Amino acid sequence: MGASANGSRGGPAAKGAPATNGASGSGGRLARDNSVRFLARLSRAARPGMARRLVAAVDAERERIEQDLHDGVQQQLTGLRIRLALAAERFRAHGETEASAALEGFGDDVENAIDEVRDLAHGVYPAVLTSDGLSAALKSAATRGAPGVTVDGHDLRRCRQEVETAVYFSCLAALDNAAKHAGEGHVSIRLTDTGDALCFVVRDSGAGFDPSRTRAGRGIAHMRDRLAAIGGTLTIDSAPAQGTRVSGHVPDPWMDPIPG
Repeated sequence: MGASANGSRGGPAAKGAPATNGASGSGGRLARDNSVRFLARLSRAARPGMARRLVAAVDAERERIEQDLHDGVQQQLTGLRIRLALAAERFRAHGETEASAALEGFGDDVENAIDEVRDLAHGVYPAVLTSDGLSAALKSAATRGAPGVTVDGHDLRRCRQEVETAVYFSCLAALDNAAKHAGEGHVSIRLTDTGDALCFVVRDSGAGFDPSRTRAGRGIAHMRDRLAAIGGTLTIDSAPAQGTRVSGHVPDPWMDPIPG
């Protein structure tokens, strides 16, 4: 009887304990799940701002490197080129034509190095992008790239610097992809001012591909990130034997009007 009583008391207690622990464990899991979801939402909300700061930092560093190349290495090489030309003239004046010719040859080598540094600096951050805008910068890049590239950007208003930079390097990445995968087909860049947005299309007449069966490469991912950081979007359209069309759309990109 006593054992039965003890058993009756112990029975409910033993049954109740797991239920209590289970409720506590369920509540803990629910709290952890809610925390994970909250952190995920917070991460997604913070992602555009983080991307903008990252892209801005990269572009600022790119511009600094371009300026350092121009003010440092390029200026030193230009000074060396002038000194070699002066020395060659002096040797020539004294009838030492062989020495003069050798110095002129060295000067030509330095001039070639200056051209390479200038091209490198231009590729890092083209000065024409700042001075003349997106259309002029892309036309300049097209003349130095693969043949068969055309740029159409008439009557394009100036955009904010971060927009012009993002679109410029996105177009260059699209040109690079076309050069790798489109063969010798024609490539065109079209820039359009729709009034409330800047749109661009880079189209090639290459072999094309099936986007559903082709994993996006790093270049496409970088283009998406760049445009997302300024509120823009990127679209890739392609099909086998139909070429590829890379399109971008950036809303409200224009420079603020100067107060009168």
